[in-house]
Amino acid sequence: MIADGFTTVLQLDAGADGLAFLLGRVLFGAVLAFTGLNHFSDVDRMAGYAEAKGLPAPRLSVLLSGGTLIFGGLGIALGAFPAVAAGAIAAFLVVSTPTMHDFWAVPDDQRESELTSFLKNATMLGAALAFLALSGTAWPYAVGIGV
Repeated sequence: MIADGFTTVLQLDAGADGLAFLLGRVLFGAVLAFTGLNHFSDVDRMAGYAEAKGLPAPRLSVLLSGGTLIFGGLGIALGAFPAVAAGAIAAFLVVSTPTMHDFWAVPDDQRESELTSFLKNATMLGAALAFLALSGTAWPYAVGIGV
């Protein structure tokens, strides 16, 4: 880190911190991309869930969100278009978390499951925002497209 009085600049290099950052990116991004693929392989079930949550055009919503997860997840994992990828994931999570995991509005027997999903999404939102904040920094082991 470099401190100049008012700002601290994080510099990642190709050493151990760069490898840790790469591993974090790949784990985070791969899980998101895999989740996006599931949107396409299980469209009917997910569309039914989206419809039950009151989403308009539930099938289209499932397909668009699946595409967003694949694009954002791969972008973060590869270090391609990092600001757009992390921003897309953050936007997806800001919208989908309270919409799809409204633990406060479900019957008691569903509350714990929805709360757990809500908290998992909130954690992922935090990570997406951290990647977004670092998107202006050169990422080690990144393809470097769209930086």
